[in-house]
Amino acid sequence: MQRRDFLKGAAILSAAGTVMPVLAASTQASSMVDKACGRRRFTLTNTYQLVAPEGSSGVVKLWVPLPENTAFQQVEKLNFSGTYQDAYISANNHYGAKTLFATWPDAKGKMTLTLELVIETQDWEPLKSGELSHYRAPVKPEYPAEVAIYLKPTKHMPVDGIVKQTADKIVGKETEPLKQAQLIYNWVSANMYRDNSVIGCGNGDVAAILESGKLGGKCTDINSVFVALMRAVGVPAREMFGIRLGQAIKMGKYSKKAFGSADEKGVADVTGGQHCRAMFYLAGYGWLPADPADVTKMRLTENKEHNDPAVQAVNDYLFGNWEMNWVGFNYGRDFDLFPAAEQTPLNNFGYPYAEVDGDPVNYYEPKVFAYDYQSSEQR
Repeated sequence: MQRRDFLKGAAILSAAGTVMPVLAASTQASSMVDKACGRRRFTLTNTYQLVAPEGSSGVVKLWVPLPENTAFQQVEKLNFSGTYQDAYISANNHYGAKTLFATWPDAKGKMTLTLELVIETQDWEPLKSGELSHYRAPVKPEYPAEVAIYLKPTKHMPVDGIVKQTADKIVGKETEPLKQAQLIYNWVSANMYRDNSVIGCGNGDVAAILESGKLGGKCTDINSVFVALMRAVGVPAREMFGIRLGQAIKMGKYSKKAFGSADEKGVADVTGGQHCRAMFYLAGYGWLPADPADVTKMRLTENKEHNDPAVQAVNDYLFGNWEMNWVGFNYGRDFDLFPAAEQTPLNNFGYPYAEVDGDPVNYYEPKVFAYDYQSSEQR
């Protein structure tokens, strides 16, 4: 058995060369969690027991998405162990998506991996805090290179054709980016709907959704439409793929089920809790959060109309704010994993991904893939 332990600021070397530091240096992390201030700490334990299709042989490879370190979330500790032949952490891809990569030499052997993450989160509430009350957009917005890439189209998110036409109709003559974002957000949250028959989080094929006239889907579909429309009017935007960690407190008063839940001890089975969110960039300020998809989920879960006061309260909050009973992994769309996978590019990287002798395993079916995610909140 092999084992790796990673603490703050740790970096590792592997046969593939130097691996990016896993954690941001943060020596002042508090040992206390203050929910009143939106600070919370979770332990997320992921277990994988890969079972290859009958008759399979050859090498098995597993890619697991790992959280980013940001102003609203920090990985305090990361451990992994298992029966793998080799395992290491990498971020060498187009979006810098952090990845735990593991390999097994033969699909007929025992293939297990356990990953434990201790994550501290902080509610991200720039609009609620009033930070933008004096914001004025620059006359000529300029974006650094690492932001400008979120203006570009991807396979599933074009910014021309029906996407551009729809975006222009929504914003009309409005040119101020924050107001454009509000118009697009409100259009998406009011006109799209959650469709629970969609597999997983959806595939976010924006042009197909708009052309069909059936504006349904799950979080990737709905938030991808928001992101693509924003890019089409010239405002950088992106999704962040992640997973719910436990009980919603602020939004939980409007729905006990829609935004995450846990038992009385703070323990939650989050195996199927994958959820993507969205954000957009204001020149002269920075990134702002949004999540129109969760507005549609709340409507469906509570069987309410969009103009219901509770829905409108959630709608107002989720433009410019996130409650962080959730952790984000990465921003990747239509990109190549590293180390390279046989079936690329990958649409998004919110779920673990595995290949048996080059053939992908269905990551939408955790009972088939055999993985389990358990979260426990420090009380």
